[in-house]
Amino acid sequence: MKAPIIVAEIGCNHKGDMAIAREMIQTAATYCKADVVKFQKRCNRELLTPEEYNAPHPHPENSYGETYGQHREFLEFTLDQHRQLQQWCQEFGIEYSTSVWDLTSAKEITSLNPKLIKIPSACNLNKELLGYLCDNFEGEIHVSFGMTTKAEEEQIIRFFEEKKRNQDLVIYNCTSGYPVPFEDICLLELKRMREQYRDRVKAIGFSGHHLGIAVDSAAVALGAEWIERHYTLDRTWKGTDHAASLEPDGVRKLARDCRAVAKALTYKREEILPIEDVQRKKLKQNQIKW
Repeated sequence: MKAPIIVAEIGCNHKGDMAIAREMIQTAATYCKADVVKFQKRCNRELLTPEEYNAPHPHPENSYGETYGQHREFLEFTLDQHRQLQQWCQEFGIEYSTSVWDLTSAKEITSLNPKLIKIPSACNLNKELLGYLCDNFEGEIHVSFGMTTKAEEEQIIRFFEEKKRNQDLVIYNCTSGYPVPFEDICLLELKRMREQYRDRVKAIGFSGHHLGIAVDSAAVALGAEWIERHYTLDRTWKGTDHAASLEPDGVRKLARDCRAVAKALTYKREEILPIEDVQRKKLKQNQIKW
């Protein structure tokens, strides 16, 4: 099995600070040994109704503004800032990517020509958004299947097949919650997804919002080719995603363990491996005559 690709999702855990974002990129690349970092891009006026934009944050202790809209704007980077993030990723040797939540954001990020763009679970039924990426973006399109029925999964994949972009499609098993208890992770959905879709898409991944790192190695054992986890420098920082995120040491250990599991997922190349042959000659008792 190929080593899984590890995605450290920064999202908005940079707290709207480019210096923190740069540190997170550098740490993910050089210490955590992740393969990809992922941000988010939203046009908040497009996503939110005026009522939603002007309403107070549902958890005021996590808000960076007087209203939910102001909170979201505080955390939002401009296209030029994303261009700088992409340059820093190139500098530190890690892949840049972004989740896009709306058509305006998709158009902006497409102009940067990244290797991949992600569609979050909340937006995977936005036909206009999916269609724009299929028609205008040449890279991989990654889609999470949280909050998605099996009929909707099939609808999404058929849409990509009709667009002849399904071989650029990476789909993720995901349960949308922050954090998700272990009994709701439902890892065996990976087995089902592989049985149903493996020959119809480019790859299948796992996007987790749980605590700890044990589950991710199990996801690799069940065939996940991409592992995505939220990532922060400090789980105690203000914000809704930090508590369900991994700190750098957690991402580093996750990457190490997932790659080790992938390396171990083989059959024996021969009945007695060379490493065993030495021990066989030393320790194996004489065979009895049957």
